[in-house]
Amino acid sequence: MSLLSTSPKTSNVWRQAPTGLEAGVRGVRVAATIMAITVAAMISIGLIMLYSAKSEAPDTSASSGPSQTVAVSDAQGKQIQPTENPKRAPEVIKLLRVQVLAAGLGAVACGFLSFVDYRILKKYALPIYAFSLILLAVTLIPGIGVMKNGARRWLNFQVLLFQPSEVGKIALIVMVAWYGDRYQRLMNQFVKGLIFPGLIASLTLALVFLEPDWGTTVLLAAVTGTLLVAAGGPFWTMFTIGVASLAGLAFMIMNDDVRRRRVLGWLNPEEHKQGVGYQTHQAILALGSGGESGVGLGNGTQKLGFVPEHHTDFILSVIGEELGLQMTLAIILLYIVFALCGVRIAYQAKDRFGYLLATGITFLISFQAMINIGVVTGALPNKGLPLPFISYGGSSLLMLLISIGLLFSVARHWHAPLKAENSSPETGNVPSNARTVLED
Repeated sequence: MSLLSTSPKTSNVWRQAPTGLEAGVRGVRVAATIMAITVAAMISIGLIMLYSAKSEAPDTSASSGPSQTVAVSDAQGKQIQPTENPKRAPEVIKLLRVQVLAAGLGAVACGFLSFVDYRILKKYALPIYAFSLILLAVTLIPGIGVMKNGARRWLNFQVLLFQPSEVGKIALIVMVAWYGDRYQRLMNQFVKGLIFPGLIASLTLALVFLEPDWGTTVLLAAVTGTLLVAAGGPFWTMFTIGVASLAGLAFMIMNDDVRRRRVLGWLNPEEHKQGVGYQTHQAILALGSGGESGVGLGNGTQKLGFVPEHHTDFILSVIGEELGLQMTLAIILLYIVFALCGVRIAYQAKDRFGYLLATGITFLISFQAMINIGVVTGALPNKGLPLPFISYGGSSLLMLLISIGLLFSVARHWHAPLKAENSSPETGNVPSNARTVLED
């Protein structure tokens, strides 16, 4: 019976159709709004804690007697000592300027991208990916890439040190999403569904690995695997490849002196707490000393050189010490809410490309947060990944906000009409809802 019929039953059906659309719009808008509030809250916490982490704690030497320092060794065997009474004011201002600048530029980019139809990225997926590979390759060139702590991961743009791997993360997600959308009917095949996209992703993984940045390599491999499964790749085959990759990673770790020391320090924290396990040990002490409500903002002492990289990878330890278990759990809750909102946006995506793009960004940020929290709490060995939106890092924050803009674009355009595309038995390039199951 026609929907234009004036009978009571069909007229009710006609009235119910817009209701479902309106419910979907409300659901996606609510998810996007909650995500925006969540991200803004995490950035605000990050700025406050950056100021606190790099500022000097109150001088308690008069009441506590002479201070004592303990010499310890890092992963390379070099001695490190906690810093006493550092002059931090100029450094605080410099770091805050960089972070605020990145937040401002990122907010503008996020707002702009939220109004741009994300599907335009399908036309430029290959150039974007090629550009990211060039940036990563240039970073490895001595004299161009900046070397810090034994790794060449940055390009110096005077205003800030830019980390090309942050661009590589988003470019890889866009590329895999494009491939999964274009060849959606073939994703259940071993060669075209796993080998080809795996080879594409391996270009980014290899360049990041050579920096070296093992943590980001593992993160991107996990996100790529998740995307391929979401695109329709065979789960058990992907699982087998994942297990084999972990075995290969374990072999490489055991043949790399620095990483082997880190893993041994993680497995035997008490034996290595004055050596390679020093950083994690001090982070756990900071979390424990904070108790339920913390010692007060700015009153933490573990940040005074006891926890290296306390304003970047280990900023959660400063939060736990100064603001306590309550704030630590609140931050974990923020990431859970973020992940749920991202999954909702991905589920409501209009097409397969939007679904994969939103899924990749959501899991990228969620996995990175999970790894960072695991490292700080001692549940995982040290990976060197910052806490998204909260840790210091201009290029990281800028690219994170750009990725959020793409998520908002998927949410904003989820009900936009699909353009007709050429259908092909090989590519399966047909307009379809992201949740439609396609069969050969």
